[in-house]
Amino acid sequence: MDLGLRDRVYVVTGATRGLGHATARELVDEGAKVIVTGRDAARAARAAASLGPNAVALGADNSDPAVAGKLVCAAREHFGRFDGMLISVGGPAAGTTAQNTDEDWSAAIESVFLGAVRLARTAAAELGEGGVIGFVLSASVYEPIPGLTISNSLRPGLAGFAKSLSVEVGPRGVRVVGLLPARIDTDRVRELDALTGDAAAARAANEAQIPLGRYGNAEEFGRAAAFLLSPAASYLTGVMLPVDGGFRHGF
Repeated sequence: MDLGLRDRVYVVTGATRGLGHATARELVDEGAKVIVTGRDAARAARAAASLGPNAVALGADNSDPAVAGKLVCAAREHFGRFDGMLISVGGPAAGTTAQNTDEDWSAAIESVFLGAVRLARTAAAELGEGGVIGFVLSASVYEPIPGLTISNSLRPGLAGFAKSLSVEVGPRGVRVVGLLPARIDTDRVRELDALTGDAAAARAANEAQIPLGRYGNAEEFGRAAAFLLSPAASYLTGVMLPVDGGFRHGF
């Protein structure tokens, strides 16, 4: 199946590792060109270099209000066009309602929530027919994850924002989609398992709740994301796709 990605240009934030990087790799492998971003410019440069000449790095902190415009400009400057953006941000501080401080909340709201809103708003204003905006969110959109109170609060809000945006930009032929990973074998998930005090036991307990019986890998997520961002998914908008091995038991 040809996804129609050849020569299309995407910005992928948080693409130095994990889910963002796996998506950027899949996009490039399918013929697209990608602006790879991360807060650490040197790490972003290494990530882009590993993807080859069709990837360019840009150090960017999503909490900076000026970043969104710079990313769109970078796509057009380096590759001559801008077709879409995947907004992937790191997870906020773990903790319960009693453990998370005002500073934890403020940092997460600025980076995870407002940063994503600004990026999407800017992308929406710059995209035309066939453009797409994707959000990497979390299974917590549908069900809270113990010990991740801030994430449980902000991710559903971003899903609501994405749905609202999809209605507003749909008449212009611009799509908005979301991906909801659960237990994907990334550094972030391994860190969360380790916080329990017994990472192996936590993983075994989680895998026992997944119908496919295992954690996913980043490449599997990347393929799902590349499809949703591609012209092959041209009639999908306003959707939230669980990428979770069946972990979510509802429809």
